[in-house]
Amino acid sequence: MDRKLCKTEERNERTGNIDELSTVDMIRLINDEDKKVALAVEREAERIAAAVDVIAGQLKAGGRLIYCGCGTSGRLGVLDAVECPPTYSTDPDMVVGLIAGGYDAMFRAVEGAEDDRALGEKDLRDIRFGREDVLVGIAASGRTPYVLGAMAYARSLGAPVVSVTCCPGSPVTEAADIAIAPAPGPEVVTGSTRMKSGTAQKMVLNMLSTGAMIKLGKVYGNLMVDVKPSNEKLIDRCRRIVCTAAEVDGETAGEALERCGWRPKTAIVMLRLGVDAEAARKLLDGSGGRVAAALERGE
Repeated sequence: MDRKLCKTEERNERTGNIDELSTVDMIRLINDEDKKVALAVEREAERIAAAVDVIAGQLKAGGRLIYCGCGTSGRLGVLDAVECPPTYSTDPDMVVGLIAGGYDAMFRAVEGAEDDRALGEKDLRDIRFGREDVLVGIAASGRTPYVLGAMAYARSLGAPVVSVTCCPGSPVTEAADIAIAPAPGPEVVTGSTRMKSGTAQKMVLNMLSTGAMIKLGKVYGNLMVDVKPSNEKLIDRCRRIVCTAAEVDGETAGEALERCGWRPKTAIVMLRLGVDAEAARKLLDGSGGRVAAALERGE
């Protein structure tokens, strides 16, 4: 693919004099460009939904969600992955973010890492990636060798492969089973894909992980019922979630949470059905961990 065809790298005619604007006009112009991102992501809704179904299916079967990328794209994958355990009480190995160059590349660019196709395969081998897993390759430009190497290896094993890029028709999209490619257009600062492209990718990754977790029963209504109470803020959130879902006061919610080891889903079922923690756990286990299904069974 000719690099000049990728809109993320083209010069944005609307921002050609941004360096001459007042500060507030500069900010308004950036904001106007950012408004295009959500619309670009909206156009990919069906492909995002298809990817969520695949990811949820692999996770239900015991597989893992693996993100891989370079630079901003890689950091966004790592960010999404590390937020899953505290938000949804997932095992840290269920959602994993790989970035070309490893841990150090999160904070400082590692020269040449993104151009190493073999490194993408190596990083997957190092975590024992298998066909039961699902790979999401993230690359704003759609050309990154590291990501292409990882995607090729994943496909050789028969694992499903998803791509998230801002360059439709790129090599990365062609290498994917499901290609998600929001196209928000040229960046405010030419080639600075940490801006609109990065925002688009972040939105898509939010949808992939959140959608999959909803499918896994980690959300009841719109409540984060599998949150891990690892600090005071999250302990308070657990209590408020149980208050809302079970329609009880804070003291009652806190007592139920104490009796079940601070597991909001269990506390909700206990309080809604008037059962003890063991009975609530059994109902949840028999309902795939879904609160609504457990309540229906219990009633």
